[in-house]
Order: sequence, then C-alpha cells, then structure tokens
Amino acid sequence: MARQGLFLIYTGDGKGKTTSSLGVTLRAIGRGLHVKYMQFIKSPERTYGEALALRKLGVEMEQMGIGFTWTKTPEEHRKALQLAWQKAKTALADPSIDLLVLDELNNALSIDKFLIDDVLPLQEVIEAIQNRPSTMHLVITGRNAKNELKDLADLVSTIDATKHYYERGIPAVKGLEF
Repeated sequence: MARQGLFLIYTGDGKGKTTSSLGVTLRAIGRGLHVKYMQFIKSPERTYGEALALRKLGVEMEQMGIGFTWTKTPEEHRKALQLAWQKAKTALADPSIDLLVLDELNNALSIDKFLIDDVLPLQEVIEAIQNRPSTMHLVITGRNAKNELKDLADLVSTIDATKHYYERGIPAVKGLEF
C-alpha cells in the first residue's frame, strides 16, 4: 500500500511549534525519508541552532526570511516573502521530497502591517497544498494559522502559552530559543 502524505499544523501562542516540527523532522530522517526544511521569517544572516543541526544531519534547510516585520521595510519583507513563496511552491511540487516543513508560514500569512496578498496569496497556498504529490508529508508552523489551512490539515496542534520565563524577564536562551 502506498504511503498517503499527511498535512500537520503546529500553531498557537505557546513555545514549541518549530520544536515540534523538528521532532517530526528527526523521526523522518531516522526512517530514511528525504526532508526539506524551509523557514519563512528567520534570516540566514543570523545563526540558529536548528539550522546548524539540520545541516550536520544533511537536511536541506533554507532560511528565506529577513527577520521580524519591524526590522526591515515593508517592501523588503514583501520581496523576501514573494521569493520564499516561489521556492516553497517549487518544493511543494517536488515528488522527491518525503517531508516538507514550511516553518513560520502561518506567521507570514497573518502579517497585517502591510499588504502581502499579492506576493503570498492564500488561495495559491491552498491550491499548492492540495496539489502536492500524494505521498508528501507537509508540516506548517507558526501562530495564527488560517482557518482555511486548518480545515485542510489532517492534524492541528495548538500550543498554548501557560507559563514562560520571558514573563520573569529572562531573554531568549541560546540552545533553547535559537
């Protein structure tokens, strides 16, 4: 029986969405699956532990963002999102990929500080997900998952923020957040 690709979403305001996708990635690597991991917001100009680890494991990892929306101009973000979406569309059509992770795509789709619908159209995202190879597993992470994507997903896990050390003034911790 041929494998049926599943669509998983990790969303919510709590910490652990990317971490969950990395756990799935680790399992897939262990089972010999071809994995591609793409990040929509994180920039290759910064060093993240997950990027270092995945590269050591031979996973193709692309950081296509330019950072938080307040760090660059809207036009710079729009251009980066447009290029990221073109790369993601290509990956979504690639039958050689067993597991594709689109980390932070939910965050990108929920940007409301500037127009993104023309460079990252939700309907186009939906169509690309629906038309991906039938054996491709897909993981999408990030806050504010669109209802249209949640309706398509086979699994939606919402991670709540019950308690976090940020509330005590502890900043991002190397090895835990980056």
